[in-house]
Amino acid sequence: MKLYFSPGACSLSPHIALREAGLPVELVKVDLRAKTLSDGSDFRVVNPKGYVPAIQLPDGSLLTEGPAIVQYIADQAPASGLAPAAGTLERYRMQETLNYISTELHKSFSPLFNPSAPAEWKEQVKTMLAARFDLLSARLDGQSYLFGEQFTVADGYLFTVLNWTRMVGIDLSAWPVLAGFQQRVAARPAVQEALAAEGLKG
Repeated sequence: MKLYFSPGACSLSPHIALREAGLPVELVKVDLRAKTLSDGSDFRVVNPKGYVPAIQLPDGSLLTEGPAIVQYIADQAPASGLAPAAGTLERYRMQETLNYISTELHKSFSPLFNPSAPAEWKEQVKTMLAARFDLLSARLDGQSYLFGEQFTVADGYLFTVLNWTRMVGIDLSAWPVLAGFQQRVAARPAVQEALAAEGLKG
């Protein structure tokens, strides 16, 4: 498989999943601003959407969108416990959580990274995110991961998104449970490997 990524972007989530699953992968770095690969070629020829993550599967086809990619990865290594079995209620709970992270957290960060977004709007977004952090903090209180003591692809995705707080001026120490979650996930060997491979610190 070939994972198209940008350091620290949402592609870190499937990168973590691949390493947790023990699956071999070739990493291909993407310049998201220029929409180019390291050889200067146009990334949009590979993925017309122009963003990461995108993964080339063994049959040569391309799969995009993080929640779909991480479930595909989990299903290639079912013994890893990265996702419940397809067709179970637990799997739908996993999809529910991945969708929540994708739509209510991930996309909410977009204006915070936009230099032209009005400051007042950014403050409103931070207030909205704070309420969502409260909800996640309550869910994680008293357990190691989103689904108890088993690390899943949802945890890798949440970890990736929460990492962005330090880039946009949100102090995660206001949510000790979430800060503890971040430290716990960052300490996992597979996560350390993914961060190092992308030139990031845990």
